[in-house]
Amino acid sequence: MFHIDPADPTPVEAQLVRTVRSAVAAGLLSAGDALPTVRHLAVELRVNANAVERAYAALAREGVVVLRPGVGVFVSASALEVGPTARLEELAALEDTFLREASALGFSLDEVIIHLDSRRKA
Repeated sequence: MFHIDPADPTPVEAQLVRTVRSAVAAGLLSAGDALPTVRHLAVELRVNANAVERAYAALAREGVVVLRPGVGVFVSASALEVGPTARLEELAALEDTFLREASALGFSLDEVIIHLDSRRKA
């Protein structure tokens, strides 16, 4: 569910924060759901555990997760109250990743827009 793009110039902890927020906004994570431990997620994503720790701390400051020392990290109930501005920020982050990957594959912005527009009409 969580992923990090090594080609993305965004710091790992910021990518992880964005990924968790996106998962909550998309309904993939619900209030009370446990997140992987710092060590487990660091190993799974092949990143430094300190980056995961910083991401979890940032998410806790934002109220997205609750840190329970000795127990784990859980999605907070208030995280589900995502406003329209936060949703648009998440969409912009997804767009950035998508456009960067499309560009790496050789697609221009115009080609991407034409293709997306044709899918909407279908």
